[in-house]
Amino acid sequence: MLPRVAVAAVLVAGAWAVPSASSLGTSLTFLYQNDLDCSQNQGRAAASCEALGETLLVPNGTHFTSDIRAQFNYLVFKKQFPPTQQFWVASGAFGACRAINTFGLVLPTSCTKSLPVLCSQSAPFRTTDNQVLRNDFSSTGTRLTLYRDHLSFRFMGVRYGNTPQRFTYSTVFSGPEKTFNNTVKGSQCVQASGGGSEDCLFLNIFTPFIPSASTKKSELRPVLFHIHGGAFTSGNANDGTFDGGAFSSRGDIVVVDINYRLSTLGFLALDDGVTNGNFGISDQVTALNWVRANIAAFGGDPDRITIVGQSAGASSVRILMASPEAIGKFSAAIPMSNLAGLNFATIFSNYLTIAQEVQQSAIPILALTGCNTTTSNAERLACLRAFDAQKLVTLSTTVRTPVVDGKFITSGQLPVDGSAPVAHVPVLMGIMRDDGAAFIGFPTNTNITQQIGSIISTVPATNIMASGLFDPPSGPNATLNVFNVTARITTDIEFRCLDHASVFSSVKRKLFPNLWFYQFDRSYQTPGFDPNFPTCDPPVDDAHPLGDTTKEYFHCHSGELYYTWGTLGQFSLPFRDDLDLPFSQFVQDHWTAFAHTHDPNPDPALLIARGYTATLQQLARTGHWEPVTTRNLRMKIFNTPARFEAFQESKQCDFLNFPLDFYEN
Repeated sequence: MLPRVAVAAVLVAGAWAVPSASSLGTSLTFLYQNDLDCSQNQGRAAASCEALGETLLVPNGTHFTSDIRAQFNYLVFKKQFPPTQQFWVASGAFGACRAINTFGLVLPTSCTKSLPVLCSQSAPFRTTDNQVLRNDFSSTGTRLTLYRDHLSFRFMGVRYGNTPQRFTYSTVFSGPEKTFNNTVKGSQCVQASGGGSEDCLFLNIFTPFIPSASTKKSELRPVLFHIHGGAFTSGNANDGTFDGGAFSSRGDIVVVDINYRLSTLGFLALDDGVTNGNFGISDQVTALNWVRANIAAFGGDPDRITIVGQSAGASSVRILMASPEAIGKFSAAIPMSNLAGLNFATIFSNYLTIAQEVQQSAIPILALTGCNTTTSNAERLACLRAFDAQKLVTLSTTVRTPVVDGKFITSGQLPVDGSAPVAHVPVLMGIMRDDGAAFIGFPTNTNITQQIGSIISTVPATNIMASGLFDPPSGPNATLNVFNVTARITTDIEFRCLDHASVFSSVKRKLFPNLWFYQFDRSYQTPGFDPNFPTCDPPVDDAHPLGDTTKEYFHCHSGELYYTWGTLGQFSLPFRDDLDLPFSQFVQDHWTAFAHTHDPNPDPALLIARGYTATLQQLARTGHWEPVTTRNLRMKIFNTPARFEAFQESKQCDFLNFPLDFYEN
């Protein structure tokens, strides 16, 4: 594949408003034909570009005409400009003034016209410390220094909360500071892997659009509010997996990645009536409050916020969907690979009471820290606050347990049985086909009954084998055959069964306007989380040194992340074949469609306008994705090609005591 040289430009809305260090004075829009393939008075107009450190756009280069047409088609599609609009570009021979029209034709024109401006965009695809192109940005009396790369305007390390006292709820930032350097990432929260700080309430913003004071609300972009996973013990907003540049650029959305307190510092509850846990959840709500109050200044619409998270991030999304502190503050939700059921999954969807958490975790922690030598609640709390933060999250007992505290969490699980309020918002949710394969060890022997018994005790292993519902495959590797069975059962009891049951129960009661369910049958495992290697990776041979994705392999937890975020091809993550790139485009176009319209079906007219032909072609083969109803228990299987299927493993879930009507019981 030849490297793609695409048009990249910054559109300055008015040629007569020159951005300055103190005020932009006009809206700015990124124009970049993002295919997710990173292996790829006219005088006043020039001054506008110069203020950005750029020049008027030179209309040439490989793919220039096709890319700029696609960008103009999109601007016309959004009714931001009429089809007859012209834009200033760089002068031609002998200094002749030129403009370009929406058909990509460059024309000589009078130098005295007032036209929008196309500036060059010289920032690299990914910035290094000495490549940062910075711009000052003023908002509501506050100045932030941002930078931009080839994809988006980036505000890193934005402080959304005041530094909280340990074991107290966070509050929206209210400090006196008015000038910030947001070219530097904020610290991650303290976690067992090392590093981090308790001063960690930062978020990162990626936006394709900087509005002016005259920008209409209808011009603001939808917001994707992302909560990272990591079992409530690890993770941060700076993880390159979740870099929002590609999402922002290709989808024309504003992306927000947040930090929140983790482990014991984020979730310890005591029986003192004051220290009620869920401090990490309070941080998520605080970040949501900050975003609602401020995101319009960054081009985002506070009334179109979609909350999204994977794994513990999905658990967080579900918590917010039922939290009195969050309901009404977001307009849609995407919980990805939510853990629900037995074993490792239990605490993520079935929340302990404070009393249960105290017995399970707080009492051992008090003993390990030596803070149990007094009966005074105040002295115990003071002792815990004085204990070294890094040591606190690396004790033999730590906390990663959301609890029913009566403020942020008021019921033992997301009440899809209608017993308590939930956010009445559209929902997009789903799992990996083999989500559970990452949460068990590879078998050490071929005794299948013994191996099954090691992962489930609620149903006798002999009964499971006798049922005929979990027969092992007949491949030549007997140990791998056993793993097929244990991974399948684990996926059912930790993900699939209760997620399917929650979908059925919620649609039966019409708790959400619409709900779509998916399953990924294609995956790209993250190098930092690749358990039981190489079972979660396609088999390698001489013809496929990066793996043959046409052959069978386990599609494990986190295997959808690179596709969804469009970060393949970056950070030494190669495309394995000619299917990875169009598949990532296809997936991301569904997620961004949901952010825009709260319907994951991409608009074919929009795809045509943007030139997203690969997704358009795949949609033509796949057809329309209908939401789940009690009469349409079907999901979308994301693969190449995609397809629709009925909910899987219903008989198996029923046998394992997780029937589809589980919430009726």
